[in-house]
Amino acid sequence: MTPTLSTPALVLHTMQYKETSVIAKIFTRQLGVRSYILKGVRKGGGRTKQNLLQPLSYLDLVVYNNPKTQLNYLKEIAPHVREVPQIMEDMSDEAVHNALRFFMTELLYKTLREEEPMPELFDYVVNSSQFAEKGKNLSNQPILFLLTVSRYLGIEPLDNYSQREPLFDLPDGRYRFSGENTLDTATSQLLHYYLQAVNEGGPIPLTTLKQRTELINRLLDYFQLHLAEFRNFKSHEILHTVLQ
Repeated sequence: MTPTLSTPALVLHTMQYKETSVIAKIFTRQLGVRSYILKGVRKGGGRTKQNLLQPLSYLDLVVYNNPKTQLNYLKEIAPHVREVPQIMEDMSDEAVHNALRFFMTELLYKTLREEEPMPELFDYVVNSSQFAEKGKNLSNQPILFLLTVSRYLGIEPLDNYSQREPLFDLPDGRYRFSGENTLDTATSQLLHYYLQAVNEGGPIPLTTLKQRTELINRLLDYFQLHLAEFRNFKSHEILHTVLQ
C-alpha cells in the first residue's frame, strides 16, 4: 500500500485532466513542489474542492507519497485555517491583493522545480501572502518578494555596492564600475537599499511608482538571465496597473 503523508501546501497551478479531474502543481512544506491528481473535482458535487484550487490557496493535504512516481493522488484536501483573517476594505483592496497573489504564484510556478523541500521558503510565502492588515502599504511587496525568493534559489544579487563600484551588473549579479548590461546609477542605488532592507532589516526606501516599475522589470530580466527556464512572465503587467 502506498504510504500517505500530511502537509500544509500552496496551490501554484492547475490543468484539466480527463473529463472530471485536474492535475495540480502544489508547493508542499514537507515535500517541496509536487504534482497531484484530484479525481472528480470537475463533476457535479465537486465544486467545493475546485474552489479550493485558486492561486496560492493555503491548504492542508493528505497525499499518497510514492517516491517512484512524479504524479501521485491526493487523498484529502481542506482549507487551512489562518490565524489572521483576510480583511478587505473595498474592491480596490481586493484588486491589489489578487494581483499580488497572481504575481507571487507565477514567480514560484516558474522558478521552483520538483526537487526538494524548502520549508523556510514555504513559511516566508505563507507570511507574505497574508495581506490582512488595514492600510498596509503593499507597493514594495513585489520587489521584496523577488529578492527574498532569489536568495532561496541561490541567485541572490551580491550587495557589494560602493562609490567605486556603483553599477549593478545583471549577468554577473554584482556591482561593478562599468559594464555592458548594468542598471543605471539611480536604479542600482535603489536595488542596494532594497537589498539592505531584505538582508539587514534596513528601512525600505521611499520610491515612486515609476522607480518601482523599472526595478521590478529589471529584476525579472535578472531572473531570466540566471534561470534557464524562466520565460514569458506576465503577471507584473497587471500588477503595475493596480499597485500605486
